[in-house]
Parts: sequence; C-alpha cells; structure tokens
Amino acid sequence: MERVVQFTGPRQVEVAEHDSAGLPPGHLRVRTRYSGISAGTELTAYRGTNPYLTRTWDADARLFRDDEAGISYPVVGWGYSEVGEVTEVSPELTGTPGMPAVGDLVWGIWGHRSEGIVPAERMVGHTLPAGLEPLAGAFARVGAIAYNAVLAGGINLGEDVAVFGQGVIGLIATRLAQLSGARVTAVDALDNRLEKAKGYGAHRTLNARSGAVAESIREATAGRGTDLAIEISGAYPALHEAVRSVTVGGRVVASGFYQGDAIGLRLGDEFHHNRVEIVCSQIGGVPAPLSCRWSVERLQQTFLRLVAEGQVDVESLVSHVVPVADAADAYVLLDERPADALQVVLEF
Repeated sequence: MERVVQFTGPRQVEVAEHDSAGLPPGHLRVRTRYSGISAGTELTAYRGTNPYLTRTWDADARLFRDDEAGISYPVVGWGYSEVGEVTEVSPELTGTPGMPAVGDLVWGIWGHRSEGIVPAERMVGHTLPAGLEPLAGAFARVGAIAYNAVLAGGINLGEDVAVFGQGVIGLIATRLAQLSGARVTAVDALDNRLEKAKGYGAHRTLNARSGAVAESIREATAGRGTDLAIEISGAYPALHEAVRSVTVGGRVVASGFYQGDAIGLRLGDEFHHNRVEIVCSQIGGVPAPLSCRWSVERLQQTFLRLVAEGQVDVESLVSHVVPVADAADAYVLLDERPADALQVVLEF
C-alpha cells in the first residue's frame, strides 16, 4: 500500500492509502524517507489561496485564465522536497550512465507519498553525495530557490545586501549571499529567526516591527542604502520596505510567492524616485543572462555539493521531524504557530 498526504479542502489534511502501482518502462520506484513541507507555496494550497485553485495557467500563452480552476480539492501529493531509496529500476535502464541503482539514496520531487514512481530522466545525477545525511537531501529544492535569488541579485564582492524574511529559504539566502562576498543585513519580524541569521552569516539584524528598517539600513550604509535587497517572505509590505532600503538604481529581487492584491506596495514612492529595479526570481528557470551556463539542475546539484563540503548547514534548520501519520498537525503548526517552527519534515 502507498500512503499519500492530501488536502481535501482549505486547512483539511488526510493521509490516504492506495494500492501500489506497477512500474512502467522508463521509471524508477523510490521509497520515501523524508519529505520537506514548504512553508510558502505549499501553505497557499493548504489555506486555499493558491491561484491555481481559481484560475488556470496557460503554459503556451504564459497567462492565467479566469474561466476555470487549474486544480481542485482533493489536492493530492503536494510537495517538492523528497529524499528516498531506490527500490526498483525498469529493466531496460540498466547500465544507463548516471542512472541510480537499487539501494541508492536519491533526492527529487515526487510529493508527500510513501513511494514515488519517477521518470528516469528526472533522476539522472540525483544520487545523494557521499557522506551526506539523508535528511539533507530534502533541501535540494529549497536551497536552489535561495541560490536562484542570490544569482539574480548579481552580488559583487563587498556590496551591502538586505535579505527580507529569515525563514528556511531566507536563512539559506543569507548564508549564500555572505559566501558570495556580501555584507548582509537580515530582516524578519521574529527575534528567534534573527538570532539564527547571525549564525548564517548576517552582519547585522533588524526586526521588521521596528518601523524604521529602511532608515536603519541607510544610516548603517552612510546614507546610500543597500546595493541589493532580496525579498523572500512573500509579504507586500516587506517588498515595499525592500524597495525603500536600496540605493538609487539599486536592485530588489522579489523571490516570495505573493498572494492577492498588492496591498502595502506603493510604486509612486521610492520605487519611482530612486529608479529601483525589481526582478523576479522563480525556480521555474534561472536568470536569463546566466541561462547558457546555469540550469535548475545545476542549482540543486551545486547547492547539495556546498552542503556536503560543509559550507552550508541545513540540518540545524530542521525544527520538527513529524511521522506522516501526524501530517495534519504539522500543517497546523506551520499555519498557526510559525514562530515555533523552521523546516518541518515528514518522515515515512
């Protein structure tokens, strides 16, 4: 039997059981060990605010259509941060270069389910680096999201960077920006996350509730503002404060998944007068100027290499490992008590 986590309605979670499917040609079967819950995108489906629940994404036109919903409840097997053990390989794949073998630990995307049947081409190069703890493999995707935002920022050695939002992805972005040569100011509304940010390379921290974030940043940078701000919380007021915080001609990387109307974002103010550049970072692709050299696959693989080399610590970001049978409790925790959690991982 296969167990799968599904949302049956807004804020309604159940673990369903299904018969295991046969393995089709060109696929691998992976038994899940851990599956990380996204506290951003995934919670929009849990809460019922995800745009796919009311509109359809037209991939050819690159537009959302209002005529029908793209997904509907039950939303089955959401999740994009899995790690597990290969238990079966389609026979014709034997000997394929880079193909994981039975018994290998692999990372990838197959959702919150006890086993994944995954197309083989998606698993080439996805064997966990030697010596890396299996739990770390659940960070390949979230690490790549942070990495993508840092690359979109185009950081130069010695520049000032502010990272708004110090959840899991924000903390990783803080560390990667610091590794890239930046002096980082970490911004969040939770003091415990700001304390964590100091260990991830933040030069200074600011509580967003102080009401004077941009002013404090400008004071600390001789009046200039930061060269770059990365906004990763998905809150419009934070994006507005990021715009206020950068220098004339500065760049803001908008990497959060913003919901609804842009209440709190005013584009007639500092954005207009300081000629601020806002760029979007989204894990569907890499920054256009880097697309000849970088790919989403390279982002994920390089991030795990940095973890394996000890340059980025991800295991200390795990606040809760929850048995899959208690998945509903894990979502309540992230939804209602975010100050008490960082990365919540389901264990199968």
